[in-house]
Amino acid sequence: MVKRFLLYSLAHNRPVKVLLADTLKYKNITVITMEEDRVGFLAAGRKTPQILPLDQILSASYARGDDGDTLKYAASKEQCEKNDEENQGTLQR
Repeated sequence: MVKRFLLYSLAHNRPVKVLLADTLKYKNITVITMEEDRVGFLAAGRKTPQILPLDQILSASYARGDDGDTLKYAASKEQCEKNDEENQGTLQR
């Protein structure tokens, strides 16, 4: 189940909450690369990518405020793009 959340983060560029084995603390991460035995991620508030073995992640879940509804995000993104196109048309006139 952990891999499923990590793949969700990778595919949709959304943060997920993970429990780390070494500190037993939760951390919000956004996955940028994923291999068979390790994951590359950006931690919340950090710009430097980090790499962590998959066995160091004990659990994963949606980050606060995220319900995993990817259709909702796609619809809002399309609406924003439509608004941008309309704004560009009004600016050119």
